[in-house]
Amino acid sequence: MGTTKERAILFADLRGSTALYLKLGNTQAATVVTHSLAMLGQIIARAGGRVIKTLGDGLMAVFDDAERAVESAVSLHDSLERIAPVGEGMPVKAAAIKLKVAIAWGEMVEVDGDCFGDAVNVAARLLDLAGDNETLTTAQLLRELPTDQHERFRSIDKLHLRGRKEPVAVLRMDARRFGDTMSTMIMDEPAPSDMPDGVRLTWLGTERVFSPASMPLVLGRSPQASFCVSDSRVSRSHARIESHSGHFYLTDLSYNGTHVKFDHDDQVLTLRRGTCTLHGSGVISLGAPPADATSTQIHFEVLSFSDTLPQY
Repeated sequence: MGTTKERAILFADLRGSTALYLKLGNTQAATVVTHSLAMLGQIIARAGGRVIKTLGDGLMAVFDDAERAVESAVSLHDSLERIAPVGEGMPVKAAAIKLKVAIAWGEMVEVDGDCFGDAVNVAARLLDLAGDNETLTTAQLLRELPTDQHERFRSIDKLHLRGRKEPVAVLRMDARRFGDTMSTMIMDEPAPSDMPDGVRLTWLGTERVFSPASMPLVLGRSPQASFCVSDSRVSRSHARIESHSGHFYLTDLSYNGTHVKFDHDDQVLTLRRGTCTLHGSGVISLGAPPADATSTQIHFEVLSFSDTLPQY
């Protein structure tokens, strides 16, 4: 048996490869996916990590140092934006592929070239919850990082991960590097006046207004959820709403899915671990489509400040 050590475990998964296979055919799509995974492996190696194994359209890697794992995750996301078409006549760029990443710090043991342990299990579960182009990690990893890097992370909530009795404090990583031009611009530029100021959620007799400062917020069955509902089809942490750059984003975290129907639109958008932008007003249906009259249907309305003022 191997020796138990504390390490950073990173999982990365390519999203959108199924559409590539349908559009390009098996040969060309396999070339894109293989090329992308090889490039991700090279980035991990340059950052000081080791790829333990590939898993279909993804991979698992281990790092001795938490900071190197974080910087590697940033580079992995950046790399997909720069991939050029692979091969002659390739009609689509690999940049159409999305990437989700999860990192956990904790105990692991390496046996016969594979890794096992709590950090592996937590990272694998976090990957299930991550949205496209998103990196999730834990408070335990944050404690291994220099304090000047803590501002890079935003707390989501304490989430119940499959296979664990106690909830895990989960954080989302901002991919922007410190001190870059984009970060400076975001801090210095005033917010446009037409940016939304909040979102109103209404379910049965409950109505609450959430500002961007109170986000991210979790919708779910757990009493600790920001907006708690009671329905056996609703997960304890079912969906998440967060604010970025003047927009509100809804992400499904569940096993039964989240459905969104915007007012004045007959189409129903189904999210299964995916993300959409909330605008205007409509219904968020948890665990079952809006056509099911027994489903939990939360009415949402994106507000501007003027919408919240008393009318005279």
